[in-house]
Amino acid sequence: ESPYECGDPFEGERPSFSTSFWKTDFCQHSIDYSEIFSGGPPPDGIPAIDKPRFVDVAAADEWLEDAEPVILLTIGKETRAYPLQIMIWHEIVNDQFSDLPVVVTFCPLCNTALVFERPTVDGEVLDFGTTGNLRFSDLVMYDRQTHSWWQQFSGEGIVGKLTGMQLNPLPAAMIAWSDFKTTYPDGQVLSLDTGYNRAYGENPYAGYDDVNAYPFLFSGEVDQRLRPMERVVGILIDNDTGRAYSFTRLSEEEVINDEIEGTPIVIFWKAGTTSALDSPLISLGRDVGATGVFEAVVEGETLTFTTNYDGTFKDDNTGSTWDILGQAIDGPLAGTQLSPIPHHDTFWFAWAAFLPADTLNDEGQ
Repeated sequence: ESPYECGDPFEGERPSFSTSFWKTDFCQHSIDYSEIFSGGPPPDGIPAIDKPRFVDVAAADEWLEDAEPVILLTIGKETRAYPLQIMIWHEIVNDQFSDLPVVVTFCPLCNTALVFERPTVDGEVLDFGTTGNLRFSDLVMYDRQTHSWWQQFSGEGIVGKLTGMQLNPLPAAMIAWSDFKTTYPDGQVLSLDTGYNRAYGENPYAGYDDVNAYPFLFSGEVDQRLRPMERVVGILIDNDTGRAYSFTRLSEEEVINDEIEGTPIVIFWKAGTTSALDSPLISLGRDVGATGVFEAVVEGETLTFTTNYDGTFKDDNTGSTWDILGQAIDGPLAGTQLSPIPHHDTFWFAWAAFLPADTLNDEGQ
């Protein structure tokens, strides 16, 4: 006799993942179960960090190299860095900024670093763990309160009681440690003291992001306009629409001015950030650069940007100089901060799997 109210939610098919651990309501789901595969580890086999500890910039500088990638997150007056050399082993950090609970996530197989607010459901703040499962090679998370499953790429509940619920994304960026420590000398950095013994600094996916390689456990169609493992920066407008720009184009132009849904935006690209998925040591990875995505509006005026070809940018309106973090560092607007926009630094195969094929914006390539 079926333990599920709906009888057999898998309709006679044997799912490619274990159901034994779960208290999940498998009768509720918005996706086809044939799209979900076990990635190998059991639930929480890749352990989330639930009680993150932080150190100051000086302490972290002893074990972080300048070009290493970190996830930058600023909420209110607090700024934190989450080094990928830690995130690659844990994928999820349940954190708290004053009165705002957040979940910081990194999916190595898609190279997506995304941050969401942790909502309150039935009086409880959700916290998240890894299911051990993948959909389109992307991390499938679960919340420990309802055992609902969530797609990291979109922040959407896809299985269980909270199917259809959308987590609120927060702007974050993958940048070089040198840019973080220079701009935020008083910032906090996720500590190596995680409570776990892992080979922090090493990359367990060495060679994974070879642009001529093929993604792990990916069964979808690949849009042929770019190679599957090419990096893109994508802006998700909702779960059905968005726009992506290839790192190839960005590295050539260094700045792209555009407009999405009536909002003027600018995308900056700067060399000097290593890939976490290339060399066996993250600090020795090849340079893939970093991006910043911002609203190109200051006090109601739309700014148009050009590159200075030295890792900084200039707006044509005032001639002010801007850095990769969207801060004016010289000129009439010095001290001004552009509003960051949530975005995906990810691989093309993942972006194309989750979004329609018309979302690549690569004119001139």
